[in-house]
Amino acid sequence: MKSVIAFDVSMGHSYMVVYDAWQHCIFEGDITHTRSAFEDVRIRIEAQRKQDGVLPAIVFEATGVYSKALERFMQACGFEYALLNPLAAKMQSLSMRMHKTDRSDAHKLAEACFTHLPRNKQVQEGYYEEMRSLSRHYAELEQEIVRLRTRMHALVQMTFPELEQLFTRTSDLYLSMLQLFPHPDRVTVLSRTKVKNMILGSTGKRQSRKRAEEKADQLMSAAADAYPALSADDVRIEQLRNYAARCQTLLELKHRLIQQMVAMSQEQAEYHILKSFPGIADITAVRIIAEAGDIRRFDTANQLNAYTGIDIRRHQSGTLLYKDKINRRGNKHLRKILYYMIENMIRNQRHADNHLVDYYRKLKKQPHGKHHKVACIACVNKFLKCLFHLVTVGQRYDYAVATHHCVNS
Repeated sequence: MKSVIAFDVSMGHSYMVVYDAWQHCIFEGDITHTRSAFEDVRIRIEAQRKQDGVLPAIVFEATGVYSKALERFMQACGFEYALLNPLAAKMQSLSMRMHKTDRSDAHKLAEACFTHLPRNKQVQEGYYEEMRSLSRHYAELEQEIVRLRTRMHALVQMTFPELEQLFTRTSDLYLSMLQLFPHPDRVTVLSRTKVKNMILGSTGKRQSRKRAEEKADQLMSAAADAYPALSADDVRIEQLRNYAARCQTLLELKHRLIQQMVAMSQEQAEYHILKSFPGIADITAVRIIAEAGDIRRFDTANQLNAYTGIDIRRHQSGTLLYKDKINRRGNKHLRKILYYMIENMIRNQRHADNHLVDYYRKLKKQPHGKHHKVACIACVNKFLKCLFHLVTVGQRYDYAVATHHCVNS
């Protein structure tokens, strides 16, 4: 057994312990996350490697943004390390949290490595880290847009609810109309020509003058008969306009993020493999790459399933047997993307043949047909196995080959 170096990471500093091969603690102390302190750590690790003839096992617990500096230091020095998630750290040392201190946690992590040496983290290319950051930013923008739309809906119902019937609520034109005409009184004081011209100039998409005239007539008719709950000079009118403008800005930012991710992925083989699946477009392809990372780092498709969190959790005790469920301990963002991907494939099944949709139909038509969500998760499982194989062999999706493989298996 080789030496073990363990860190308990906190905000801006870590508690470091060094154990020799005979499980004796030969060093412990607090280090700050600074250049000079990390240089001392590097010297100590190199000295231990020179003494033992092999790099010691390095382990620490992932603590979100706090452990990123330590990770970067290890990667810059070329040191292999094991990064434990909090659950894995707790399972390795069940008594770890009995007396919660930085000192005791670091010692328990080191001692646990002598009975169960964790697997070193496989460092991915910087491309995958950047893609994940962009994808998480995209998800944050989506959540903020949902909140804004909820607030806008509440205000529109008090000001000009007819707008929701005249325009598609998810369109850019609707957001422009909210800024131009948040209250019926903003319409009634204008001429038909003025309203028509404002509609024509309110969106980047081309639309006919006839269509704009029709919308202008509908808008003026609705405004003349509207009875808003708020007056035209109410402060909430300006809030509504601000929400609509902010929502437009966020939608444009989302679009630019996807463009950036697509541009970064043009040289990646898995991007083109994902795009070869019917029902997968740019957004889904780049976000799967961002959340799944480098699929080649997994040894089997089952490891990819576990990372996604759709591996089966089985609970049995004596004669008591609970219904099997998915684990849900994996990447919830990836799981959500894949679930909606399958639903999109089902909705667009008429456009192209897809063996995943065929499998979904088969599950639904069984004597005891599966529930929609259960069938979708089963399709996600099949998709991940298919994707793992295609990425491993460097082959794009082909319906004939996929169905032939399913028949033979």
